[in-house]
Amino acid sequence: MTEHKSIPSVSVNYACNGSSKKSNELGMRVMQERAYEKRGEQYLLIKSPPASGKSRALMFIALDKLHNQNIKKAIIVVPEKSIGASFNNEPLSQYGFYWDWEVAPKWNLCNAPGEDGGKVNSVSAFLESEDKVLVCTHATFRFAVDKFGIPAFDDCLIAVDEFHHVSANPDNRLGAQLGQFIARDKVHIIAMTGSYFRGDAEAVLSPQDEANFDTVTYTYYEQLNGYEYLKTLDIGYYFYSGSYADDILSVLNPNEKTIIHIPNVNSRESTKDKIKEVEHIIEELGNWLGTDPATGFHLVQTADRRTIKIADLVDDDPSKRDKVTASLKLPEAKNNRDHVDIIIALGMAKEGFDWIWCEHALTVGYRSSLTEIIQIIGRATRDAKGKTHARFTNLIAEPDASEEAVTDAVNDTLKAIAASLLMEQVLAPRFNFTPKNAQSAPVEGFDYGENGYYPNGNNVGFNESTGQFQIEIKGLAEPKSPDAQRICQEDLNEVITAFVQDKTALERGLFDEEMIPEELTQVRMGKIVKDKYPELDDEDQEAIRQHAIAALNLTQKAKEIVNQDNDTERGGSTAFVDGVRKFAMDVRDLDIDLIDRINPFSEAYAILAKSMSEESLKQVAAVIAAKKVTLTEEEARDLVDRAIKFKKERGRLPELTSPDPWEKRMAEGIAFLARKVAEENNG
Repeated sequence: MTEHKSIPSVSVNYACNGSSKKSNELGMRVMQERAYEKRGEQYLLIKSPPASGKSRALMFIALDKLHNQNIKKAIIVVPEKSIGASFNNEPLSQYGFYWDWEVAPKWNLCNAPGEDGGKVNSVSAFLESEDKVLVCTHATFRFAVDKFGIPAFDDCLIAVDEFHHVSANPDNRLGAQLGQFIARDKVHIIAMTGSYFRGDAEAVLSPQDEANFDTVTYTYYEQLNGYEYLKTLDIGYYFYSGSYADDILSVLNPNEKTIIHIPNVNSRESTKDKIKEVEHIIEELGNWLGTDPATGFHLVQTADRRTIKIADLVDDDPSKRDKVTASLKLPEAKNNRDHVDIIIALGMAKEGFDWIWCEHALTVGYRSSLTEIIQIIGRATRDAKGKTHARFTNLIAEPDASEEAVTDAVNDTLKAIAASLLMEQVLAPRFNFTPKNAQSAPVEGFDYGENGYYPNGNNVGFNESTGQFQIEIKGLAEPKSPDAQRICQEDLNEVITAFVQDKTALERGLFDEEMIPEELTQVRMGKIVKDKYPELDDEDQEAIRQHAIAALNLTQKAKEIVNQDNDTERGGSTAFVDGVRKFAMDVRDLDIDLIDRINPFSEAYAILAKSMSEESLKQVAAVIAAKKVTLTEEEARDLVDRAIKFKKERGRLPELTSPDPWEKRMAEGIAFLARKVAEENNG
């Protein structure tokens, strides 16, 4: 068996204080209470991780709108039928709420037979009925809106679950329809998602539509920090050569409750025979003893003579898969840890799949969608008695010798790193940055560590209950408009998502030894912010850029310090907080210029260099070097924009002879455009 290579990307410990599972007098947990406080908003966006209770939060808000806000109907829209069960009847009054959540069986169209297109008339019948709540799929809703028109839904609440399926792209039908609903302004909309970004880097909402929404944010940090049992979450990337099925036991522990997602048959990791892949995995695990006639689970005896139960969701035979699927929905699956041990799936067991005992989400092959990765990780982050540790593993093929395969492998490796960087950001506490000034004072509720708060020092406060940093940065630009303030407070991860998915930024940041960090932190990030928020003025765009790069680089510096610290076991529950504080205290003056001089990808490369074979790393670097291009006109114009700001600050233009590489690079941008203009005039 081939020895695996690993990228120990993320290892996070949590306080396990139980706060996220405590309920108030109305039966609401922390996130639900936070969302309910904004129940009067016409347009509400709830960003909260899997298992945090978004479905029930929607029930609370919808019932208030139906009883107190003159809303006539509530239509709950989910991406697939299986998720419709999340909105079944709930006796909320038993836990202190004013009303119960009730959906008449005929109006939960996710349970009705037939295709989505055939259920459209049921939507019309519901609108004409006296009943109040309907549950249907995104597809059914799209068809109904197309058939009956936008006005037919006036005075309704439209609640869209897994909102990241929506896109601002005109070709996304649901996104276009929501834009029409907002323009008409006759409905209420609640959008819910655990990942407010898309794998294809498209915007979920247009900036104009997004500006209408009030946002409720509940972070992964808050959720996991407030669990009762789960203390540690690890995320790792492992490289293999040959067939993954031969190498899978390098990362698969039969003693852990595991969901294995095998690769899509069209991916390069697939052997093109999914049935044989499942059989091979089972053979690697032990001796097959047959199937359980009641559940359809495979029974396998492992090397230590234990018998484990494996649910196969890959086999397309309806008689087999339907039995297995039904067995996974039995109460025993939730109440009995030993009901099943391993689930093997291909397109299933992701979004909306709830198996609280899952300790390990093992995914073979790169997944092109970052949202899919987050959904898969969410399968392992449920809290369950006795479950103290969870992990996500991505098993990825190393590059091989052929040029075409190397190019594909390089792309997969870059995407895996992007996912790693994003998950580090998603799992970290939130950052609230403020400019440093003489009048600043400690913020109530924030702990400033053993050094306390110093007016002239680098003040880093942390609020354990909210999972939020408060950090002062010299020279930081403040957002002026309400939209820019909202982005800096709520949406920095969406900006960072666009940045880490940018191939140019990744390739240069990881493998271009001549790259100057400011080319990434200022020019590349600046371009991404301008493209993402073109309606904002230059000052607000620059403020967003600074806040986003500060969040990304402080996370990377904290990780670097934690990885270097051998005194804390697994990093310790406060290691990330201590890492941020240590970095801030080690530098003489924490300012935005210093932060801009940090390569956001340097720590990712350091880990990659330790984890990938030297030959493969050289191949990756060679492929990227072969694509390297000289300065483009667009990059030169961005450099000139930076040079103009430089002149305003220093009273002179950047000079080509400067020993400062960033000043020299800006001067090169000016020279490039000057040559371009001269060539055009002479031509």
